[in-house]
Amino acid sequence: MSVSSRMPADPVPSHRAVENLIARYAELVDDGDFAGLGLLLAHATFQGGGEPVSGREAVERMFRDTVIIHADGTPRTQHAVTNIAIEVDERAGTAVARSYVTVLQALSDVPLRPIAAGRYHDRFERHDGRWRFAERRVRITLVGDVSRHLRQAAGAG
Repeated sequence: MSVSSRMPADPVPSHRAVENLIARYAELVDDGDFAGLGLLLAHATFQGGGEPVSGREAVERMFRDTVIIHADGTPRTQHAVTNIAIEVDERAGTAVARSYVTVLQALSDVPLRPIAAGRYHDRFERHDGRWRFAERRVRITLVGDVSRHLRQAAGAG
């Protein structure tokens, strides 16, 4: 690839760029944008409750097969990601992050409630000057009623 055809380096500091990727994942899940999730995780391995998946199409298919979409086109969830700890190795172009996730859901016949909580363990890599996911491991440790969110209880979070 020639220098002129490379994507410009990410102007955002590394810690913020990684944090933005973590936030983007939550937004895409809550929007029901599984194609967007496939793009976001295209170069990553995703490990939820089932077998690990890798690649854009496999990630998108896993979310489509697992997450229930309601009449408004979303899962009617909000993923609150907190306690984010990021460690960046600028020299190696890698980063790791740990965070907590709490999934809230509200439906027309069900009031707002937490339905799951757990941890994300992420690895990131810088490629052509931009940060991207290399791996996301989801470990859900507290599970409520996910019957209106997941087709299978061990799915994505």
